[in-house]
Parts: sequence; C-alpha cells; structure tokens
Amino acid sequence: MFEVTVSDHMMIAHSLRGDVFGPARALHGATYVVEAAFARQQLDADGIVLDIGRAGDALKAVLADLTYRNLDEVESLAGLNTTTEVLCREIADRLAARVHDGSLGVASGDLARIRVTLRETPVAWASYERAP
Repeated sequence: MFEVTVSDHMMIAHSLRGDVFGPARALHGATYVVEAAFARQQLDADGIVLDIGRAGDALKAVLADLTYRNLDEVESLAGLNTTTEVLCREIADRLAARVHDGSLGVASGDLARIRVTLRETPVAWASYERAP
C-alpha cells in the first residue's frame, strides 16, 4: 500500500455538550495540526498516489471553510458535538467529495482510503479513515 500525506493547520472555536467535557463545555478555542493521508494499492502511470500539490490545495480549501469559525454555527455540524473525532470525519468527508468532483485528479476507485488525523497537542490526537 502506498500513501501520501499532506498537512496544514486550523484554528477554531466551539463548545462541547456533556459532563465528560468539564470546562470545555464553555466556548473555547483550539488549534489543530491536520494531516490528510491518501492511499492506493498501485501507483499510477506517473509513479504517484496522487498529485501532492493538488492534495495540499484540497486540504487547504477544506480547512478554509472551518478555520477561524465558531463550529457551533457551521451548518454541516449543527447538532453535533464537534469533538476531535467528529472533526476528523467531517474533513475526511469533505476531501472525499473533492475526489468525487475531480478536484484531486484521481478517481475514487483508484484510492483505497483517506485518513484524516487531527493533532490537538503533541501527545494527543484522533484519526478517522474512510473509503474515498
């Protein structure tokens, strides 16, 4: 399995519901390092998984819709607890949509998976993996 990973970061505000979150129930900010990994069984005719520049541009565009936003007010996240895990899924789903619309220049059938990892601190992170 071959894999290419690109990274960026985002700064968000949100609040979390549930006693388990303690003080994070109040509106607060978070900064995440975001990694998006794209994997496939075989390299294409050019010897790549996908164009790394296009992958980086796609991640930057997806994050632009979320960064510097209060996620409590983002329509696609309405009613969800915007935990790190939920944000991983949201970003992976948005990247998969870009695969399907041709933005990444690779067919969804060529990719085996997309994995998004959000690093909240150097010692804690979460990931979500899906088919493209």
